Amino acid sequence: MTTASPPPATPGNFALASPAFADNTPIPVEYSCKGRNVAPPLRWENVPTGTHSLALVVDDPDAPAGLYVHWVVAGIPPATTEIGEGALPGGASVSPNSSGKAEYLGPCPPAGTGVHHYRFQLYALSKPLNLPSTTPAAQAARTIETTAIATATTVGLFSS
Repeated sequence: MTTASPPPATPGNFALASPAFADNTPIPVEYSCKGRNVAPPLRWENVPTGTHSLALVVDDPDAPAGLYVHWVVAGIPPATTEIGEGALPGGASVSPNSSGKAEYLGPCPPAGTGVHHYRFQLYALSKPLNLPSTTPAAQAARTIETTAIATATTVGLFSS
């Protein structure tokens, strides 16, 4: 599956990070299927002016069958600056992931597939999203990408 490239964030401005791991370093086991399988804490800053809401997409572009979406969260209020470990901001909604479940699914690459790059992508959206709770993961991610005015990304690594 081909997805559109997200719009670039302004360097040094809109930024996303996790206190649990640094960009391009291993994600702790507790946030994977081998641990507690809860979403890691995330923090961001400098949400662009004009943002109506935020959305988060966590995916694995290294999945053997193609892009695998692990978590889709929409409707995050623009004044929000973090998501706590295993939490969901008030007013936010979760769409089904690639396994069809409306929940966070931590890293769980198949054995022997090497290091996977899990992208945590926070999108600043220019208008409200009306994603029905049954919207498939790939479609939800595309809808979010096309509504974004900026994107902030951090990447976590995990191997089988």
